[in-house]
Amino acid sequence: MRLASLYSGGKDSTFSLYLAEQHGHEVPYLVNIRPSDSGSWIFHTPNLDVVPAMAAALGKKLVVGRSTGEEKSDLEGMYRALDGLDIEGIVTGAVWSDYQWDRMNLVCGDLGLKLFAPLWRKDQEMVLREMIAAGIKAIVVGCFAEGFDESWLGRPLDTAAVADLLKLRDRYGISIMGEGGEYESMTLDSPLHSHPLQIAAAEKVWKAHSGLMRVTALKSH
Repeated sequence: MRLASLYSGGKDSTFSLYLAEQHGHEVPYLVNIRPSDSGSWIFHTPNLDVVPAMAAALGKKLVVGRSTGEEKSDLEGMYRALDGLDIEGIVTGAVWSDYQWDRMNLVCGDLGLKLFAPLWRKDQEMVLREMIAAGIKAIVVGCFAEGFDESWLGRPLDTAAVADLLKLRDRYGISIMGEGGEYESMTLDSPLHSHPLQIAAAEKVWKAHSGLMRVTALKSH
């Protein structure tokens, strides 16, 4: 099928895009919804200013939808971004969130589009290990759960990180994929990238028990 990928720049959307193309689908578009409120329930919000550089590295056309961050506005922004694209469906990196799944299905149903979710309901440890093995290179850019500290900001999601995430899961009950908003990620390289990306400018902000790495510029290696 001809698909558009809902793309935030994080590891899950990159891996689902990779799997869609591995399944033989054509994915010419990345669709990024930009909520003005960082508290959006549906869409990833950190570091959206650098998504255009990510799209360029992936060789995809970027389609941007706007939203206030409220549920109704998020759905309307997604509808407007997808409406009129020459596609048969969308690909999403949703793993376990029924909330996201239900609302994406509503929009797809209204537009007559198929929803392709290659990570849906898969074992999280298996998905994370397969993602790393496939060559998805991502870093942690946000931490919002007990057990994380500032050392996680900018940390690569590699096999050592998986071991530490499993320890946090055992102790605090977190999702090791960050499905409950425990952490956010940013992809810097993958088999789909024409060139790896490097952080050119960033600021780490840590307050109490959470923090964010604000990336303001990316450059090619």
